[in-house]
Amino acid sequence: MAEETEIEVRGLHEQMLEEESRENRLAQRIALLTAILSTIGAVFSYQSGSTSVEAEILKSSSIAKLTQASDQWAYYQAKSTREFISRSAARQTEDPQKRDEFLNDAKRYEAEKEEVRREAEHLKAQADKLDAEADAMLRPHHKMALAMTLVQIAIALASITVLTRKRWLLAGSIGAALLALATAATGLLA
Repeated sequence: MAEETEIEVRGLHEQMLEEESRENRLAQRIALLTAILSTIGAVFSYQSGSTSVEAEILKSSSIAKLTQASDQWAYYQAKSTREFISRSAARQTEDPQKRDEFLNDAKRYEAEKEEVRREAEHLKAQADKLDAEADAMLRPHHKMALAMTLVQIAIALASITVLTRKRWLLAGSIGAALLALATAATGLLA
């Protein structure tokens, strides 16, 4: 008698089930990747917003100091004008007592004016320092904002991968995510 050989014939239904199982695993992996990227993006967004707010506060403080310095310079001009008027009045008066009075006033205004000048320069230096700190703080903000944009691109590429089943898009998504991490790292270390 002839031996019966068993040949397994896979049916179309089993092939479809296996293909569907592979696609489900891909979709689950991409869903997990998207959740991780969304979490990372939230951290980047928070960090970017936080540094932006801090930089704005420093810029506002800088502007306030500049305003105070401007006020001091106006006060300095007023003292200079009073000094000039007192010296002019001293030259024009014939009364020695009045002349001495005007010259004493001029000397007092001159001394006061120097104190006001020092204060104005001090306030200007403080404003410049605050402005520089704000600018330095904005550099990481820009890096974090760029990192967030790259995370959004990575999420979009991952979503397109699920829809089109083109696995090469997944590599683009992972590449964008890695670039986002590198950009954020340079922003945090800056």
